[in-house]
Amino acid sequence: MSVPGMRRAAVGLVALAATALGTVAVNPNQAEAGPKPVDVKLLAINDFHGNLEPPTGSSGTIAGQPAGGAEYLATQLAKLRGTTEEEQERTITVAAGDLIGASPLLSAAFHDEPTIEEMNLAGLEFTSVGNHEFDEGATELLRMQNGGCHPVDGCADGTPFEGANFQYLSANAFKTATGQPLLPPYGIKKVDGVKVGFIGMTLEGTPQIVSQQGVAGLTFADEAETANKYARILRAQGVETIVVLLHEGGVQNGGGINDCTGFSGPIVDIANRMDPSIDVIVSGHTHAAYNCNINGKLVTSASSFGRLVTDIDLQIDRRSGDVITAKANNVVVTRDVPKDPASTALINRYKTALGPVADKVVGETTTAITKTQENLYQTGVDANGKPTYQTGESPLGNLIADAQFAATDNEQNAVAAFMNPGGVRADLDAGPVTYAEAFTVQPFTNNLVTLDLTGAQLYCMLEQQFTVARVLYASSTVHYVVDTNGTTAAAGAPCSGTRVVRGSLTINGAPVTDAATYRVTVNNFLAGGGDGFSVLTGGTNPVTGMIDLDAFTAYLTEKSPVSAPALDRIQTTTEVPAA
Repeated sequence: MSVPGMRRAAVGLVALAATALGTVAVNPNQAEAGPKPVDVKLLAINDFHGNLEPPTGSSGTIAGQPAGGAEYLATQLAKLRGTTEEEQERTITVAAGDLIGASPLLSAAFHDEPTIEEMNLAGLEFTSVGNHEFDEGATELLRMQNGGCHPVDGCADGTPFEGANFQYLSANAFKTATGQPLLPPYGIKKVDGVKVGFIGMTLEGTPQIVSQQGVAGLTFADEAETANKYARILRAQGVETIVVLLHEGGVQNGGGINDCTGFSGPIVDIANRMDPSIDVIVSGHTHAAYNCNINGKLVTSASSFGRLVTDIDLQIDRRSGDVITAKANNVVVTRDVPKDPASTALINRYKTALGPVADKVVGETTTAITKTQENLYQTGVDANGKPTYQTGESPLGNLIADAQFAATDNEQNAVAAFMNPGGVRADLDAGPVTYAEAFTVQPFTNNLVTLDLTGAQLYCMLEQQFTVARVLYASSTVHYVVDTNGTTAAAGAPCSGTRVVRGSLTINGAPVTDAATYRVTVNNFLAGGGDGFSVLTGGTNPVTGMIDLDAFTAYLTEKSPVSAPALDRIQTTTEVPAA
């Protein structure tokens, strides 16, 4: 946290642990007589993902109460800004990426133009670029910023698309050909004579979790090094209050929305490596809520889907421009307040344009089917002595894998299918399933790809799950055993692990052998090495098939009423059976 006269204090003198924040008094001695400090309020959100209507299921609650929905978010933001002109002028509304992408049908059907328009209504001023902002590529992201009708679908709602009134900031995404940032790296807002600087960026690992088409022609740089570079540039312009809007984050171990309990994740190392001149990090990506002090910096996240707003209050020294105190509070976006009329009108306009397709019933479930992952096994303990787990199967993930297998077993002779966990975005409630609900579960419209893999490659793929910490959902034709005492493969040697018991992998009840060839279905994201599954890029004879959502809805229609599949495809053991 910045302190006048102490800006370049050694990092070693600052606590490196992540702690619950409350209020941080950066320099209590600054209470001496002098000009009154400047009060600045930041209102922050992250990972909205186009949730214009209130999200449903577990995605629609937080801190034990229903939350979210653009109409209520806009109302909450207006309330937090205050009623006087002075209060509103001292408030800056910001975001930490993934406002769009992986969106429900109401936004996604119009290439997320409705969400951009809603963020304009909500008064957003600056946001970083999340990995999902690249889902449709850099050119489409620039259209979101600058406006214009979609090059293929036009302006589907019949009105011009003006683009974002707010500014996307992208400090660490560069055009490979020129080395120039794709979008402005930072922005500056002056409040009562004091400059506040905002640096925006996404996670360096974006190319590993976005389709290769989405990041074509781009290079991503280290987050901390980039932040430090632009912090120096901002300070050279007289900016001493510096806020980083970063689409990367961490998770707690059991804490509440304003806690920092057992905190871990990439953001910890990034914050520790950032220069002391950086005061606040508004983070995201993990869909978690937290309120931390890491290395003297206020580090926050407002969960996801517009269910929280982070209310950040800064006191800034009027003479030096340094932050004196900073405090944050995650506020629940409750649904017991009036709806914002402008947001309601926007939602209704797009619902009318969408037509009846959204409400078409495509199937029925006998019970709620969730994306919740079951714990597969304990992998160790974290820095606080708390157990860490590798997650395993999911009822909805298994169902989707079954649907993808059913869509390709006859036409492409597939014998198995695997689904990436990040592609399953919402739960299914019990009862009728509409097209809109199915779309919310699988919004990426990936194509299915069926390819040849050897048995050795299949074993390697399963070992790679534990290297990248993402266990794939397998179709019901697949069974295997994980050794909880096995070793995890090194990143550079994905086949070297011993987590998967050799000889335990079966397809349709028959043991998989290294030399044999198997037709396996994945989506095009995984087939391109997405989520770090590089072994899949070695598959041969690929055939591109139907859209994954079409496979899912067809399966729901054919098999209804559908029940939650059993979680019996992965067994665990600490004993390796004798050969």
